[in-house]
Amino acid sequence: MLAGLETADFIMLSFAAFLASTVRGFSGFGSALIYLPLAGQVLTPFQAITTIIIFDLVGPLPLVRRAMRNCEGRDLMRLVTGLIVALPVGLYILTIAPPEVFRYAVSIIALVMLGFLISGLRYRGPLTPPLIYGTGTASGFLQGVAGLPGPPVILLYMASTRPAEVIRANTFLFLFITDVVLLPMLWLYGELQLTAVLWGVMLIIPTFAGSMIGNWLFRPRFERAYRTAAYLIIAATALSGLPLWG
Repeated sequence: MLAGLETADFIMLSFAAFLASTVRGFSGFGSALIYLPLAGQVLTPFQAITTIIIFDLVGPLPLVRRAMRNCEGRDLMRLVTGLIVALPVGLYILTIAPPEVFRYAVSIIALVMLGFLISGLRYRGPLTPPLIYGTGTASGFLQGVAGLPGPPVILLYMASTRPAEVIRANTFLFLFITDVVLLPMLWLYGELQLTAVLWGVMLIIPTFAGSMIGNWLFRPRFERAYRTAAYLIIAATALSGLPLWG
């Protein structure tokens, strides 16, 4: 056993962290959508969220500087403002919901998100300040209740006419900041467990390796292929988290 976690469970978590960070490295999104449906099968909701916060704060660090050069700062600040407003509400709901609700909600949200992306049903108008604030608010709520801040932001940016590098950078940095904001909030809610922090630290190595490989794979001209690969992986992990397999 590894700090109270079965070896087989830790191997699965390591694989999930590596896969999630690789996909985020080449697509700019998908980390939580891939990791949480798998982690929710062996950890409690707050344990799963804590582990992804810890390794998400360290593993992607090599990519932060590049993302900061390419991001749109005003949009990013508006998203973060909305996040801070709504995150406490989502966290409160998670504290009173049964654990299995978290697991199934994560998978269902991931599949719904995937359906929107594949169908093309997403916003195609101008990125106005009120819209960006609202997107950040929706992301903050989903971060608190399911650990999934990405879907609203991804849906917003995937239809944007902005360059692929800017979209990838803004999405990446926003998801990174959500972890920075969420960690102290978990402590305030009394849900920050030291064992989960330790597991997150142990997952830093596979996360770092996945981030470097994903970043190395990224080429703007292959953006469509990256999206397709990310969609397939998200679908597989989301389905694995549902009670479909006996």
